[in-house]
Amino acid sequence: MGLFENEKEEEEINTSGWDAITEECERVYPEQTNPKHYVTLIKWRLGGDSPLDGISVYDGGAYWHFVTYGLSELYEKESEDEEISGYGMEFTFKLKKENYADEEAELQCVCGILQSISRITFTKGEVFNAYEYVYTGQTQGIDTEMQSNITGFITIPDKEFQSIRTPNGTVDFVEFIGVTNAELLAIRGGELGVEELYRKLGSDMTDYHRESVC
Repeated sequence: MGLFENEKEEEEINTSGWDAITEECERVYPEQTNPKHYVTLIKWRLGGDSPLDGISVYDGGAYWHFVTYGLSELYEKESEDEEISGYGMEFTFKLKKENYADEEAELQCVCGILQSISRITFTKGEVFNAYEYVYTGQTQGIDTEMQSNITGFITIPDKEFQSIRTPNGTVDFVEFIGVTNAELLAIRGGELGVEELYRKLGSDMTDYHRESVC
């Protein structure tokens, strides 16, 4: 096989699922056609340990807005369900901007967290829907210095991103919001629901410096 045949094969890669996510991102952030993007060097399907092929990070003004690529079918249709693309979801996350000692490290830390949550889906088949919570028993902060009160998450539908119909099926954007251990224990104990906690928070930004509302 010659060089030009190799190039032709690369050109024929179907990226319709990936492109559909990017189109929705550009609808929300039309002026940001070249956002920060963190790519996985060794893909999961090639033996790597990172399920997501990439994560884009948009400047939302007061926050950094993360969007994953990889929980839906980014390339060819492989699953049998024609209505849903892959697991039918991608994750988003809004990190409030602060005077971080190392902002780039914090952004990469969030990417690592999103990869870890995605790994649960890839290894256990767990699908994350809106108005659920993620509790691991962790008591240290999820920030790089592990000093924040934020130890876990609740989920909501992303307010900016609409569900999309791709050539491979539908995709919902599930947003993760960082919450404290006390807030998670209140949910687990039945003292309040996820939607009630979200209303109490009054924001979908994850703020590493906020106090618990419980």
